[in-house]
Amino acid sequence: METLANKPTLNPALKDFWLAPARNRVLYGGRSSSKSWDAAGFIIFLACNYKLRVCCARQFQNKIAESVYTLLKIQIERFGLESQFKILDNSIVNLKTGTEFLFYGLWRSIDEVKSLEGIDILWLEEAHNLTADQWKVLEPTIRKEGSQVWIIFNPKLATDFAYKRFVSKPPPNTVIRKINYDENPFLSQTMIDIIVAAKAADPDEYAHIYEGIPRDDDESVVIKRSWIMAAVDFHKKRSIAPSGRKRIGFDVADSGHDLCAEIYAHGFAAIWSDMWKGGEDELLKSCTRVYASAVEREASITYDSIGVGASAGAKFGEINDARQDGRRVTYSKFNAGAAVFKPESIYGSTQTKNKDMFANLKAQAWWLVADRFRNTFNALHNGTEFDEDELISISADIPNLEQLIDELSTPKRDFDATGKVKVESKKDLAKREVDSPNLADAFIMAFAPGVEPMSISQDTIKQLSRMGSTR
Repeated sequence: METLANKPTLNPALKDFWLAPARNRVLYGGRSSSKSWDAAGFIIFLACNYKLRVCCARQFQNKIAESVYTLLKIQIERFGLESQFKILDNSIVNLKTGTEFLFYGLWRSIDEVKSLEGIDILWLEEAHNLTADQWKVLEPTIRKEGSQVWIIFNPKLATDFAYKRFVSKPPPNTVIRKINYDENPFLSQTMIDIIVAAKAADPDEYAHIYEGIPRDDDESVVIKRSWIMAAVDFHKKRSIAPSGRKRIGFDVADSGHDLCAEIYAHGFAAIWSDMWKGGEDELLKSCTRVYASAVEREASITYDSIGVGASAGAKFGEINDARQDGRRVTYSKFNAGAAVFKPESIYGSTQTKNKDMFANLKAQAWWLVADRFRNTFNALHNGTEFDEDELISISADIPNLEQLIDELSTPKRDFDATGKVKVESKKDLAKREVDSPNLADAFIMAFAPGVEPMSISQDTIKQLSRMGSTR
């Protein structure tokens, strides 16, 4: 039998954790700590020596690439075991022992997982999103004698079910191990330098990301993560078919690390997303891509008009003018720094006017979306009644869902010199080593207030303007 000793790609610090007898194995901690890599390495070792049926699951999985499938393939190659495994499009089989790996997304396929028989190991990757209801289904499903559940995650919130159930008050026959980057013998010096810099820049953020210290349901952010989780598939939970205006929010980028992103929303529900790297001087190409999405979905477009996006309206106008069928896609600009919509109106239940509450249109748009998420949370958990346009929903089938959740729940509340609220800037996010929230910005634009769609080109507008000036 092969031994762990000749597997140099496994972390020796975790040997006792993997070999300890237990029903539940809980491995949690900060980023860059080798948790998932080590789990993949150990499961491949087991697969080469025993006949097992392994279910690899995570909360959201719309395609196989989002699972640990790729991680397992890489470990198989690193061990030089390609000849022992048959790697199919949606499963992996060990030809020597008969071990089979299956891959599921819990949100969409919990009933399929429930019907599985003979599972030896259930590997729950990124388990911070696990819900209590899902665990009630999963725990009795994994009932084979000697079966195990592997629960692996980076903690998000101390209030998350996985953290409360398996770390704060773990069930019997559970082995728990916290591991961080400082126990990862394979970490590069480059990554160590990045972590050291992160600690100096923001100790609290460093502690959360790299030391695995969970946050409370962060009161400093604009949109709480728990609110967003309540909105996932809310329209399906309440059997509300999306209706009303169809639109696409488009966050524009053409260089650097930023990605272009678009979100399609129908009524109160966000249904679809897309992201891509927009090359330098490829604005027309990106606009054409978004335009095609709008045509396919019969939607209007709201685009970021700051910076490179300033010319997007002209590009959409050119595409409209080039159409031979006479049809037009309507489009409108979103200027994050612009004055607020309906400045004299009172914001919500406060006694404060919009112009006195918000520093700019971006802050107003984020706050209005946050209000809808909070309302949805209260509707789901407290039974509070709201009109549909006061609620919000995100389809569990939307591509890039987990990234969207992270991006929406990251920006913090801030204030300008006059005390008006604003949203944490991209520059300040970068100081916390947080990438630009392109998906979240596109999402906000899809629900932005006060946009006035246009369906004629900028050249036509200029011509009409010149005609008016001669009268």
